[in-house]
Amino acid sequence: MKPLALVLVYITEEHRELVSEHFELIYAPNEDLGKDRTNGAAQIAARGQDIRIVLTNGTNGLLESEIDAMPNLEIICTLGVGHENVAIAHAKSKGIRVANAAGTNDDCVADHAMGILLAAIRKIPMMNAGVRHGMWRDDIPRPPHVSYKRMGLIGMGAIAQKIAKRAKAFEMEIGYFSRTRRDETGYQYFGDAKSLAQWCDFLVVAAPGGKETFHMINDEVLAALGPKGVVVNIARGSLVDTKALARALAGKVIAAAALDVYESEPKPPQELLEFENAILTPHVAGISPEAIHASVQRFIDNVNLHLAGKPLLTPVDGI
Repeated sequence: MKPLALVLVYITEEHRELVSEHFELIYAPNEDLGKDRTNGAAQIAARGQDIRIVLTNGTNGLLESEIDAMPNLEIICTLGVGHENVAIAHAKSKGIRVANAAGTNDDCVADHAMGILLAAIRKIPMMNAGVRHGMWRDDIPRPPHVSYKRMGLIGMGAIAQKIAKRAKAFEMEIGYFSRTRRDETGYQYFGDAKSLAQWCDFLVVAAPGGKETFHMINDEVLAALGPKGVVVNIARGSLVDTKALARALAGKVIAAAALDVYESEPKPPQELLEFENAILTPHVAGISPEAIHASVQRFIDNVNLHLAGKPLLTPVDGI
């Protein structure tokens, strides 16, 4: 008899079929990025005693009360790297293992980060729209080039290192601020976000979400970045204070912003919509057919390893 798995996030029909080859599947994706938990709650209430496996993501997470309602839960996995809203300590106290899909979408996120950075600096969306209305190059200020500038990274995990590798191809100088100092990278370390912002031209946010990093990019950091600076966020919307960013754009405190994530998602950040120099994409940096398939396969592999009593490929917090 296949173990029962509850999937609380959207996956394609093809991937539902793949998961069903290994586990009995309850597919109940929560709506509105987990703010509406009706689907999951109904299934937990109906079959909580039987559920042994949960697939969620960092935004949806899994609450303590939800964990308590599944007394036979053995493993929680996230579709992607983030796990900020999973009650990890509570899970650990009950002997429940937690795993993520680290490494499955690093390249995709890094590609997207460079793409929106280039779009912001070279003003590609504005020029694309302008050409359709008769604009020619003599009608606009010359956009600066990207090469030989300084990139500052908030975070120096796997994704940040992939972004840095791409930036090096543009002959950029790399600096970073991270909770863990990584001297082995050879990049310049800064002790806080403000000093990094003062040093760099482009500030790229690639750190985990959560209480420790909430509104890390604020008025003070944006002022330190300066009027030629660009901020990029491909991490979590909570790291950037949206109102502070709107003030910075309105006052020309910084040159531009490029965001794949924002505090209001899935709704667009209303404070930023008036700014032509705010490049916005709908939290797709980590999404590609290749990345999603790898993430679903990582979920299956981690659960099968757990069921076999073996170490997980990508455990969270050593659980």
